[in-house]
Amino acid sequence: MSSGAAPAAAAEGSDLWARAFATLYDPLLWMGEKAGMGARRRNLLSRARGRTVELGSGTGLNLGYYPDGLDELILTEPEAAMRTRLARRLGRSRHHARVLDASAEKLPFADETVDTVVSTLVLCTVDDPDPVLREIERVLRPRGRLLFLEHVRSESPRLSAWQDRLAEPWRRFAEGCHCNRATLELIRASGLELEDVQEMPWRAMPPIVRPLIMGVATKNG
Repeated sequence: MSSGAAPAAAAEGSDLWARAFATLYDPLLWMGEKAGMGARRRNLLSRARGRTVELGSGTGLNLGYYPDGLDELILTEPEAAMRTRLARRLGRSRHHARVLDASAEKLPFADETVDTVVSTLVLCTVDDPDPVLREIERVLRPRGRLLFLEHVRSESPRLSAWQDRLAEPWRRFAEGCHCNRATLELIRASGLELEDVQEMPWRAMPPIVRPLIMGVATKNG
């Protein structure tokens, strides 16, 4: 179990912009969190059960919203600068959790050993979400659940056109984030059974990342 701060040297694995982005991440999201994103995280994560694995935990914005009584909480984060901040937040938290240097494409867990996988603002950042979704299905136990909260491609032709125009500069700025990714369709095609999907705006954030989906997808078993 890890609950202390990671050594500052851990951030040395990140390049200059990655370290700067990790520093800016919480302030950049602050208004959006206050305008409703925090409440959505709380609503979603209240459904976590059993052995829970979070993908791309970033600076740990989800940490305060997990329920008590989980069998185990594992926070994965492949970016060293983010992982350093995550460990620091965990050290100030009431939760006990383990922080792992692991990518969503290659999770260090045996088949069917996880009850809940959490993905918040992660499926937009990976190069290819299909291997990630296959990994999620692999590690989930039968009837295990993916809890997701992601920004997605807009259904508005005008806004989606702007998402396409700004996709590359936004990706460079936001450390790999694809603002125009049709994530809901990718989850639907993965074989996981979608349930309770909600669409809503990410208030107080740039329009190209404002369309959100939140929901649960279950592994058939």
